Amino acid sequence: MAGQNDISRVAVVTGGSRGIGRRTVERLAEEGVAVVVGYASSDEEAAAAVAGVTGSGGQAIAVRGDVADEKAMAELFDRAEQTFGGVDIVVHAAGRMALSPLAELDLDVLDAIHRTNIRGTFVVNQQAARRLRPGGAIVNFSTSVVGTSFPNYSAYVASKGAVEAMTLVLARELRGRDVTVNAVAPGPTATDLFLDGKTEEEVTRLANAVPLERLGAPTDIAELVAFLTSPAGHWVNGQNIRVNGGLV
Repeated sequence: MAGQNDISRVAVVTGGSRGIGRRTVERLAEEGVAVVVGYASSDEEAAAAVAGVTGSGGQAIAVRGDVADEKAMAELFDRAEQTFGGVDIVVHAAGRMALSPLAELDLDVLDAIHRTNIRGTFVVNQQAARRLRPGGAIVNFSTSVVGTSFPNYSAYVASKGAVEAMTLVLARELRGRDVTVNAVAPGPTATDLFLDGKTEEEVTRLANAVPLERLGAPTDIAELVAFLTSPAGHWVNGQNIRVNGGLV
């Protein structure tokens, strides 16, 4: 067991082996937070995320599991408590996206998106709501496309609209617990999830649509997450925050 007496805060980060989740793991570790890297498939990428933290003097472990599987997530939180003594922060960055006009989307794809994005958020938030210590923070992930309503995003936006609604309700349900619940909603961000299936022209068009004229970087999002989960950000509660360089 890690030296619990040396740990001030402990975070669970789902989707922590890649993209924004990976950068969030690194950013929280920079603040001295011990991190449990939740991941779905790549043992190699998860091990690299852990090695990046421990190689810099931080504390991290990786736990594999499907976010929509309540038994797997209960076991993940059990591991966090057994290894580090408790949980203070939950960042639910795991997600699934597929693009298609509504009229053409395979309903099996719709079900898979909603299983990960809606059920997965519910399951992870349920564990967080039951276990977080006072002073804790939950951060869910939405998308700025809830506001921009780009074509081909109907299934993804529908799932993230549910995440935003869930976030606001849970923030109020946790009255008296001293635990905040917020959602961050990135705009176009240079991750594999965003870039997959897009042409160079489409990526350039989306980057130019942002007033700052670039794609976001995972660090841009991770900085906001670090703030929201820090003591400095504890007065922010029950908010869906779009972080997108001014995209409307």
